[in-house]
Amino acid sequence: MTRPRVDNTAIDNAATDAFFAEFGDAARALPPVAIVIAAFNEADVIGMVVEALPPTICGLKTAVVVVSDGSKDKTAAVAKAHGALVCDVPVNRGQGAALRLGYRLAREGGAGYIVTTDADGQYNPAEMERVLAPVVAGEADFVTGSRKLGSQETNDPVRRLGTWVFAVTISVLTRQRVTDSSFGLRAMRAEVTGAVRLQQPQYQSSELLIAVLAHGFRVVEVPATIHKRKVGESKKGHNAIYGLKFARVVVGTWWRERQRRVPGSGSAGRSASGRQPGDRSAAVPAHGEPPALAPDPLAANGSGSPSSPGTPAASAADTTDSDSLDPRSAKRR
Repeated sequence: MTRPRVDNTAIDNAATDAFFAEFGDAARALPPVAIVIAAFNEADVIGMVVEALPPTICGLKTAVVVVSDGSKDKTAAVAKAHGALVCDVPVNRGQGAALRLGYRLAREGGAGYIVTTDADGQYNPAEMERVLAPVVAGEADFVTGSRKLGSQETNDPVRRLGTWVFAVTISVLTRQRVTDSSFGLRAMRAEVTGAVRLQQPQYQSSELLIAVLAHGFRVVEVPATIHKRKVGESKKGHNAIYGLKFARVVVGTWWRERQRRVPGSGSAGRSASGRQPGDRSAAVPAHGEPPALAPDPLAANGSGSPSSPGTPAASAADTTDSDSLDPRSAKRR
């Protein structure tokens, strides 16, 4: 059965308008850090997840933005009752589409940094400090946790093997070392999400990672933990189906970004600021303001000479001090 086509631009615009109309100044003047969560039918656990999130990270105030992706239960109501700003989208489109919308809401709300986590409680909120710290310190533009450098509770040998295979595949394709391509606990400068092309409705973690690497942003991996899901079941589907679809996204994104870097190959138009069409993002606020990103000229018009490649994804495990990051390891060549 073919999934009906949806007008993503219209859905995103309507959801954005409704979000800002409902929450007013609370949404239009976000604190420096926006914690973005995509949720689908997670009413049984989303309240606990939101309650556990820190009010400050790295000394910066946070706000929680939950995008309820066509949930049929009380996910939106529960998240809102626990203090989250909730964007309730009536159509289920996938985690990638929900996070893409969440990034837009964070940018337009004026947040300088974005942290993502999952709605199922598999990630440790206490590790958000470790993930965001290199970004706030100006040592990285994008930081992802890594179960390979940290730990994981899953005993599924197929999932463990898949994590390793995709990490190796992306490392080979991008020529930059990656140890975990699908970790949901990440931190980034808000502007990064508007400077890269994000179009996958699902299996979006690899698309985002490959895109930021291809654009030459400074990427760092840090040790982190993924726990077993405590409530409900995973929505990722059977291992074989998940693996095939994930592989398609990995190869498709790599090829798309490779073509973007080839002179005359063409790409979607962007403004010089890196904003995507329809994005009404405000300037980053003075409080906790990160330095401005240098936009990728190829992302703007898809032409010109190929830019210099980004550096390998640095990891805390590669430094002499296991808990420190050498700023030089994160700089672009």
